[in-house]
Amino acid sequence: MKKFISVILSALILSTVLTACGGSPNSQTLAGSANGGDKDTYKIAIVQPMSHTSLDQIRDTIVAELGNSDQDIVIDTKNANGDSTALSTILENCKAEGVDLVIPIATSTAQSAKSVFDGTDTPIVFAAVSDPTAAGLTGEDCRNITGISNNIPAAEIVKLIFNFQPNCRKIGFLYTSSEANSVSTIAAAKAYCDGEGIAYEEVSIANLSELQTAAETLISRGVDALYTGNDNSIASGMATYTDAAYAAGIPVYCGADSMVADGGFATIGVNYVQLGRQAADMALKIVDGTAPADLPYETLSDYARFVNLQAASRFGADFPESAYEGYEVLVEADGTSHFGQ
Repeated sequence: MKKFISVILSALILSTVLTACGGSPNSQTLAGSANGGDKDTYKIAIVQPMSHTSLDQIRDTIVAELGNSDQDIVIDTKNANGDSTALSTILENCKAEGVDLVIPIATSTAQSAKSVFDGTDTPIVFAAVSDPTAAGLTGEDCRNITGISNNIPAAEIVKLIFNFQPNCRKIGFLYTSSEANSVSTIAAAKAYCDGEGIAYEEVSIANLSELQTAAETLISRGVDALYTGNDNSIASGMATYTDAAYAAGIPVYCGADSMVADGGFATIGVNYVQLGRQAADMALKIVDGTAPADLPYETLSDYARFVNLQAASRFGADFPESAYEGYEVLVEADGTSHFGQ
C-alpha cells in the first residue's frame, strides 16, 4: 500500500503521540498508513539533538524521501533541544514503544542510540557522523548500525581557504570540544597544515556562550581566516560568530551550505539535502529486508561549493572574479537567499 502521510494536528491525538515515543515538546508524527494501526506498518523514529538549519534540513529531506516511497511507514520525529538528558530519554521511550528503525542525526545522537539500543536487533541508520569509527559506530558490536558520514577531506578544507586567500599566513580553527564530529574534522585539518607547513591557531568552546570570546581570541592572535567544520553548536550561533569575525575583516569558512546560508562566507562541504536523500535510501533498503551489516556506511556522493556575497561585502572582500569560479552563489549581495531552492 502506498504510504499515506498526514500531520496530526489534534491536541488530543498529539498528546497521545508525545507519550508514545519520547514525550518531547518538539515531537511530530507523520502517519504512514491509512488505517493508522496496521500491525504491518513500519515505524521509524528520526531523532535530532537540537534544531538548526543543517539538522532540520536533513530531517525534512528524510521525511520527504520516505514519504515518496511505496512503503507503509509511520515516521516520528523528535528534537531534544540541546538537552542530552532529554535525548537519552527520547531514545529510551522509542525503544520501549517498539520502533522498527531509528535514524539518529549527528554524532552525539548516534552514540546515544547505540547505547540505548545495545542488545536489540533494531537497525540504526545514522545521518551526519563525521568519523563513524572514532565515534564507536563501526566494528563487530555495530552490526545493526550503518548510515551516512559527512566527512570532508582535510586537504579540501585548506584549499578552500587558499583559493580565496592565497597569501593567508595563519588559519584560525574554532570548534566545540564535546562534539566528536567537529573535533575529528579540525584534527585532520591541523594534521594537513602541519604537513604543509601552514600556521594555525585553535580555540575550542565548551558551550555556545563562549563563542564570541573564542572568535575574538583567534582574531587577536592574528589569523587571516577562520574555519569551523560540521559543528552543531556553532552552526546554531552563526550570527554571533560572523558578527565578531566580519567586524575585524576576517572571512568565516565552514563545513556546510546551511552555515553559509546563515552568514558564513564559503564552503566546500556538506550538501545536507544529498545527505538526507542517501540516509532515506539506506533506510528504505533496510525496510525492504536488507540487513544493516550488508550496508557499509557511506560518505557523501557530492560536495557543495557555495559562497555568500553578502558576507563578502560585510568583511570587505576584494577577491578576483576567478576565485569564485566553480562556486554557486547561495546568498546574493543584497541578501537574497537561494538556500533550499
